[in-house]
Amino acid sequence: MSVTASALQAIYAGGDDPWHFATSPYEQEKFRATRAALSRNAYAAALELGCGNGALAAHLAPICQSYTGLDAVETALRAARSAVPQARFVQGLLPRALPDDAFDLIVLSEVLYFLDADDITDLARDIRHRWPDAELLCVTYLGDTGHALSGEQALACFTAALPGRRFTLMRRTAGYRIDRAPGDDRA
Repeated sequence: MSVTASALQAIYAGGDDPWHFATSPYEQEKFRATRAALSRNAYAAALELGCGNGALAAHLAPICQSYTGLDAVETALRAARSAVPQARFVQGLLPRALPDDAFDLIVLSEVLYFLDADDITDLARDIRHRWPDAELLCVTYLGDTGHALSGEQALACFTAALPGRRFTLMRRTAGYRIDRAPGDDRA
């Protein structure tokens, strides 16, 4: 079963930065590596799924004409709107409630393992159908997720549901990996 909205809200009960994005050298390095893994220097429109408090958006939004972040938790979204006022942040619980805009970049950073295998498959199919030409960037946590799927199991489920998309490992550390499917691949 995917994580519920109330469980996600509980993560933010103590504040808007439960993972210490603002102060963690590990997180800041991961954000820089995520930006470096992109194939282009500019995008028309990006969608970040599970955007949290906007910490990654602060690194990516400056290279996008428009940036949309989606998260289930209003506390996180308020922080994101404050941190990156030029971006748009909307509330929604994955795998549904995706915006209808056209995107040429979709970022999934440490979010897939919050979903179960069926919901990951549904999300991948929706992305494949709606944005077949978008570049996909997946950042995957390699430690214990505390959920039914490990990060790599969730990533494998996602990529398996996108036949024809070629994901390339861009970076791997002890704590995370970054995989990218270029936008010119077709599903």
